[in-house]
Amino acid sequence: MKGVVLAGGTGSRLFPLTKITNKHLLPIYDRPMIYFPIQTLVDAGIRDILIVTGGRNSGDFLRLLANGKQFGLNHINYTYQEGEGGIADALGLAEHFADGHKICVVLGDNIIEGSIAAAAARFREQSLGAHLLLKEVPDAERFGVAEVSDGAIVGIEEKPSEPKSNYAVTGIYMYDATVFDKIKTLVPSHRGELEITDVNNAYLREGSMTFSFLEGWWTDAGTFDSLLRATNLVAQSTHRKPAPGNGTEGATAEGAGGI
Repeated sequence: MKGVVLAGGTGSRLFPLTKITNKHLLPIYDRPMIYFPIQTLVDAGIRDILIVTGGRNSGDFLRLLANGKQFGLNHINYTYQEGEGGIADALGLAEHFADGHKICVVLGDNIIEGSIAAAAARFREQSLGAHLLLKEVPDAERFGVAEVSDGAIVGIEEKPSEPKSNYAVTGIYMYDATVFDKIKTLVPSHRGELEITDVNNAYLREGSMTFSFLEGWWTDAGTFDSLLRATNLVAQSTHRKPAPGNGTEGATAEGAGGI
């Protein structure tokens, strides 16, 4: 399975911070934001990664990440999204890179406490379709929301004013190679973008959608409030990690759950 990090867009909600650099290069405590989704993929055993970027500062990614050796990679691939066509539009640029393989897609501003290794292993064994990671949150209206019944997703709505559940679809998606055919059938939403929720609903209609729940905390970092939240969560987790040899190995950060 290959990995795709979507790190395009203008980051208008974080202006003027994004006036001089891409949102995904802003700091989250002691690391650039883009480090977190890359590490999420690496921890899931993925070593072939594509960064989809855009905007006026795309060259900064190459200067920061180079060939990815700091993550144990031999190479990182890059491609460029022109304009703001939406998440699905950005993902469509990865078709040549995927080359028929399954892919794990992580939004560049998604930061998690735990690991997706178990979900990735499960999807590797899944013959076809898609796999989503859900998280129960108190503010589901900010996200795509999954309605779950009898252990299956029965519907997904994008930022509903009255969510049918508290299960947010996190910005981590796993797809088979048919995702690119599905993207090609999409029409822009009222926002003028190709929506990833429409891609997910296409899999849902096929009956090939599976899901699991994400353990530990999860947050995006696309607004000033969520950027601060992400920094605080990472800082708390970093400080709570036990020093080697003090007898408390394996301790986990508190505060797991919805954001």
